[in-house]
Amino acid sequence: MADEKNRLYYGDNLEVLREYVATESVDLIYLDPPFNSRQDYNVLFAEKDGNRSAAQITAFKDTWEWNEEAARSYEEVVEQGGRVAETMRAFRTLLGGSDMLAYLSMMAPRLVELRRVLKQTGSIYLHCDPTASHYLKLLMDGVFGAQNYGSEIIWKRSSAHNDGKQGRKLHGHIHDVLLYFGKSSDRVWNALFTEYDSEYVRQFYRHTEEGTGRLYRLGDLTAARPGGNTSYEWKGVGPYKGRYWAYSQENMQKFEDAGRLVYSRTGVPSYKRYLDEMPGVSLQDLWTDIPPIGPGAQERLGYPTQKPEALLERILKASSNEGDVVLDPFCGCGTTVQVAQKLNRRWIGIDITHLAIGLIKTRLDDTFGHDVRKTYEVIGEPVDLAGAEQLAKDNKYQFQYWALGECGAAPTEAIKKGADRGIDGRAYFHDDRSLDSKQIIFSVKGGRNVGVAEVRDLIGVLDREKAEIGVYISLAEPTGPMRREAADTGFYIAPDGSKSPRVQLLSVEGLLNGSERLQIPPHARMSTYKRAPRHRAAQARNLNLALEGEA
Repeated sequence: MADEKNRLYYGDNLEVLREYVATESVDLIYLDPPFNSRQDYNVLFAEKDGNRSAAQITAFKDTWEWNEEAARSYEEVVEQGGRVAETMRAFRTLLGGSDMLAYLSMMAPRLVELRRVLKQTGSIYLHCDPTASHYLKLLMDGVFGAQNYGSEIIWKRSSAHNDGKQGRKLHGHIHDVLLYFGKSSDRVWNALFTEYDSEYVRQFYRHTEEGTGRLYRLGDLTAARPGGNTSYEWKGVGPYKGRYWAYSQENMQKFEDAGRLVYSRTGVPSYKRYLDEMPGVSLQDLWTDIPPIGPGAQERLGYPTQKPEALLERILKASSNEGDVVLDPFCGCGTTVQVAQKLNRRWIGIDITHLAIGLIKTRLDDTFGHDVRKTYEVIGEPVDLAGAEQLAKDNKYQFQYWALGECGAAPTEAIKKGADRGIDGRAYFHDDRSLDSKQIIFSVKGGRNVGVAEVRDLIGVLDREKAEIGVYISLAEPTGPMRREAADTGFYIAPDGSKSPRVQLLSVEGLLNGSERLQIPPHARMSTYKRAPRHRAAQARNLNLALEGEA
């Protein structure tokens, strides 16, 4: 097997899986497919016109729509035959041409591919909400086989929803569902334990040891059947009638010497079982001990569907080992990727937006340091001018997301709602000890026709917004008049006296070859995205990945 880095893919996960990920090369899959469960439940089952054209899922938009693309996907799955096709036909009878059927039609071929890439000892966790979990469970039965079903895990993701105030006659929705399946019964499983709840401890560990303060309970030392020399008297006391000592006389003496025996008034010994020696409760299918990411949580990055790192840590620790390959085909802001890196798992992440890819790279840098980039590579990003031109031609918004990401900026819709006239992106930095953020505004041009008028427009927006720096990123090389107009705006002067051009013109080719970059004060700190907490113990590691076509 060739020595390969971890991989982060931009693109449709179905295409990426088919083209790049080898059969039976992945040990664990976690996926949290986007799904718009916030809309009226009944809307998901309304018949839709299948002739509408499909729009690519963009950043933070988690919806599936019954349209031509969904209808084609449905037909392709049905034409394959087998249990999955039978399941989909049943869904069509039940659901008709609805958005819910579109969701299932898009998920079916992806789950088939995920089963293909999963090792025989592998597991998959599908994260969803109760709106679709029952359908997805049937679909997973069809793909993985009902005999390989493991658990339906309930994760309490919030404390309360007072939906009654809105006139809704529903219970509050406070949990998500994780469907856990294996490729076979031989799947990897590492036993995990959770802490005892306080009521259990109060009821059973009622004793406190003098001098140490350790809590303990008393354990019976007798057994119903003899095993070796267990009929002896211990300090003048024999076991109860019809019972035997559970331990040999030699072991009883060891317990006595260790101070582990407690005697009743009648002289019958019991064994001290300390609370701090107990492993806890074996992991159950109701998870109420992992809170959601609160507004003030250190790990909160502002990504709407971000999941707690503790949730992914539990899944990875239970169903994988160090060096195993973890795959997240809807990796979003990269929690799975980050946790896999921290726990020394190899990883593959896939997402369909350059915004997510840029955020993940920034998150990994913040958490592990810039050297972490030596441990992975990004597939699907432009690496030359021709690639950037093709991206701009295929999808101007994804081109904007990519170009902004190269400068550490975020699209305006990722920062605040509503259109910003003349502004494609924003970035923020701090260059003094105050808490005031300094603003950089961005305009991105994907066409070949550029001129001085666009620079003047940017200057007008810069003045209107009272921003410190304005940046114009263009696919075409800026002209001489454009550069002169930009130079005439002068400099932003930082508190330390350093100067940065107030209007900066960056070409895509310059960004790609490293000859051009965003200029901010030398000691400034970018703060566009909230910084992920630093993981001090991490080390940059190259890990092996088995990819399609490699020995």
